[in-house]
Amino acid sequence: MHKTRLALLIMVAGSLAACGESSTLQVSDGTGPSPQLPEPNKTLIPTVNIAPAIGWPEGVRPTAAAGTQVAAFAEGLDHPRWLYVLPNGDVLVAETNAPPKPDDAKGIRGWVMEKVMGRAGAGVPSPNRITLLRDADHDGVAETRSVFLENLNSPFGMTLVGNDLYVADSDKLLRFAYQPGETAIKGAGTTVVDLPGGPLNHHWTKNVVASKDGSKLYVSVGSNSNVGENGLDAEQGRAAIWEVDRASGQHRLFASGLRNPNGMAWEPKSGKLWTAVNERDEIGSDLVPDYITSVKDGGFYGWPFSYYGQHVDVRVTPQNLDLVAKAIAPDYAVGPHTASLGLTFAEGSKLPAPFTQGAFIGQHGSWNRKPHSGYKVIFVPFEGGKPKGQPVDVLTGFLDKDEKAMGRPVGVVIDQQGGLLVADDVGNKVWRVSAAK
Repeated sequence: MHKTRLALLIMVAGSLAACGESSTLQVSDGTGPSPQLPEPNKTLIPTVNIAPAIGWPEGVRPTAAAGTQVAAFAEGLDHPRWLYVLPNGDVLVAETNAPPKPDDAKGIRGWVMEKVMGRAGAGVPSPNRITLLRDADHDGVAETRSVFLENLNSPFGMTLVGNDLYVADSDKLLRFAYQPGETAIKGAGTTVVDLPGGPLNHHWTKNVVASKDGSKLYVSVGSNSNVGENGLDAEQGRAAIWEVDRASGQHRLFASGLRNPNGMAWEPKSGKLWTAVNERDEIGSDLVPDYITSVKDGGFYGWPFSYYGQHVDVRVTPQNLDLVAKAIAPDYAVGPHTASLGLTFAEGSKLPAPFTQGAFIGQHGSWNRKPHSGYKVIFVPFEGGKPKGQPVDVLTGFLDKDEKAMGRPVGVVIDQQGGLLVADDVGNKVWRVSAAK
């Protein structure tokens, strides 16, 4: 199809979507341990409601919750998405974006989605590096930075075990030798295990965390489609969390049916692995809630055949009702289409109540919901190792009065001084939330 005609189709699609479908529920209705799940509302043209990325005007910052304050920890970065704090307090930030994936943009739908993501700020080339930020005087601002690792392939997750630094590229898990205090790694990395990638690499971000004893690595791998429309053969090893033996590189599927797991963290009371998951799109502004959940060894969480437990997705053919019958409902919904990516627990935080026991979640923000959802950092209180109560806003104000995105929060982590660091890939900053003085 000629691109002029296609552009016209997109304009018409946008207007029809805006007129024909919008939310009938509040985001809060799709939040908590028992979210409301209305009937699917699949329209001919899906809702496309983009918050165009514009960046932060001079002197403008997000709004911090009462009792806290926010300031820029680092500015002038290039699409910072994920964070990791080294034992000496240095902060690693993955400056990254999607790798080349030409097969993902094929067809009208692929071309449309490429334009949608570009307008939302996700169309920039990947810097393919990890930058080290150092706040030596502990004033909450990184006064030095250095290129820590470069020439990577869309890096995302990072974790350190002993003197081995692991980096999850978009197509492999790498190991680098690290010496405490060094500001750059020059040696080549070693491949621990290849990860699903290639020219069709729809959900490209891969995260990694280590078990408490360091013997196992857990790697998140998102699906290669929305609901299997590229064929289930393209989903081998995907929509899952892998368990990788650190010594041998041998791996197995630890949990599956997780459409796009990103953040992973160990809940400090129970010791269980938790993950933040982006659920499916294009069945209405109120479906399906993204969620955080504890992850059971061998557990199946529904994708693509069902959502939120055993709610069958009729778009998926052929179905697998035997698997649906085993699908585990997640622990806690965090709102439909919020694109909840970042996840870290409050262990080590020095933020005041109510931010003392629970999980911080970076919500990158919606494109498939009217009105918008996400575009903030929230806190889910926990008690006894489980969520208890309603989420509390930590950092808001990422959209301006015209619903344009000045920033989009992604990774979240607690720094060595007990502040909350937030990667903002549209604002090109790392924000730091601390107790108000």
